[in-house]
Amino acid sequence: MRVNHVKRRLKAGKPSIGAWLLVPEPLIAEQVARLGFDWIAVDMEHSPVCIENLAHVFMAMVPAPVAPMVRLPWNTGENIKRALDAGAWGIIVPMVNNRAQAEAVVEAAMYPTRGARSVGSGRYLISFDADQETYIERANEEILVVVQAEHIDAVENAEEILSVPGIDACFIGPWDLMASMGINPAKAKDEPRVNEAIEHVRQTAIKYGVAPGIHVGDAQSANRRIEEGFQFIALGTELAMMVAGLKGQLSQVNW
Repeated sequence: MRVNHVKRRLKAGKPSIGAWLLVPEPLIAEQVARLGFDWIAVDMEHSPVCIENLAHVFMAMVPAPVAPMVRLPWNTGENIKRALDAGAWGIIVPMVNNRAQAEAVVEAAMYPTRGARSVGSGRYLISFDADQETYIERANEEILVVVQAEHIDAVENAEEILSVPGIDACFIGPWDLMASMGINPAKAKDEPRVNEAIEHVRQTAIKYGVAPGIHVGDAQSANRRIEEGFQFIALGTELAMMVAGLKGQLSQVNW
């Protein structure tokens, strides 16, 4: 069975850099998977991605040494179960704002007796290159469980959320966090209250042995966050980088 290298890196206190996919296209995933990222997260929350798209994108990643991840549309047992059965090595769960919601994530992601994940068929065996018996025995140790802190409630409840056993990483969503604080994220640049909230979550995560994570737009920001102690870092999105690249090249054409 393949080992989840992302989980190993985070447990060792090392940074792990991933790509973020908004377009549910296997051809794109196949190319990005070969670039050297630790992991690739498919966004089911804010993109038109269905469970069938997700499975096809994961299939395109199989030949590459990259961990297939998914940001789920919402915190439900159904979403978690189907994504894991489709072959996800890890789940990123949005809007986890209290301890009960965090406990529900872990319960749905883990097989009994640690959790209540249903045992059934799926393409997870191909994803992990495992037989059924081995996967069932080891899945709880290999699946990466990431909760998102993207609301002021999550910041205020960080202690009770991040102390839940089974949480591997906490991924901060700055834009939703700002919105929940009454700040327009499209206008804010360096809001002290937001920085304080992010730092509080980061420090609390480290206190409980949870890898702090955040989304950044470029390599410079990624390097800064690594220096600050962040580990689970998403570098931009393939859609934003594609559009920016095309726009930049088009602006240089004399026509």
